[in-house]
Amino acid sequence: MSDEKKRDYYEILGVSRNADIKEIKSAYRRLAFQYHPDRNPGDKEAEEKFKEASEAYEVLSDPQKRELYDRYGHEGLKGTGFHQYTDIDDIFSSFSDIFEDFFGFSTERGRRRYSRGADITRKLDITLREAATGVEKEVEIERQAVCTNCNGTGSKPGTHPQTCPVCHGRGQVSTRAGFMVISTTCSRCRGEGRIIVEKCDVCSGVGSVAQKRVLKVKIPPGVDTGMQLRLAGEGEVSLKGGRAGDLYLVINVVEDEGLVRDGED
Repeated sequence: MSDEKKRDYYEILGVSRNADIKEIKSAYRRLAFQYHPDRNPGDKEAEEKFKEASEAYEVLSDPQKRELYDRYGHEGLKGTGFHQYTDIDDIFSSFSDIFEDFFGFSTERGRRRYSRGADITRKLDITLREAATGVEKEVEIERQAVCTNCNGTGSKPGTHPQTCPVCHGRGQVSTRAGFMVISTTCSRCRGEGRIIVEKCDVCSGVGSVAQKRVLKVKIPPGVDTGMQLRLAGEGEVSLKGGRAGDLYLVINVVEDEGLVRDGED
């Protein structure tokens, strides 16, 4: 959808431009429940409204994105790592913790939230001169990598995790309530579906270890404080078989001796 045809995010959620985060969360909760795909199977209009509300919530619940939106509208969100959701499952993956908080349970779709690695956000300082001309920076990032001693299983080499006897490997215990299947996290295995009997000596059963990595990042000219650069796949790795998360670099322009910014110049 073009920016010209996009609806105002405040209008979508039905809140004022001065709404606080509690009002925004409450409005999104109401709309997410009303247009939830499990409540409206096969209803394309409800699905689009669900996506629209999620897009609005992503922006208005994030102080930096909200400030850009308030100042520049939809145009101001370009290049910030902002999602335009086309896939319902991507919404559940991004907002899995939100749905857990909102409703106290996750749907059958919600179990897919375990597949994607977490995003990483880091501040990146650049000088005013670098902001004006563009620059290539080396950025050192510490993130988790799969433990090579246990190959990510978390178990001591030669041993294997046991299937959880309570949830039988599902990670959740489900009960049906009308049109929805209510799934709560298994308290025995904490949602993992397995129990580690003997922990790996290197990663202590986590399945991952900290790893430092240096990335070369090209900063385009004209950036300003608060803008974000998104590096797809450079976030945390997934131990669940999914894709890695993304890395977001938040630009911070610092004073440069001999240079003074004049407005947008």
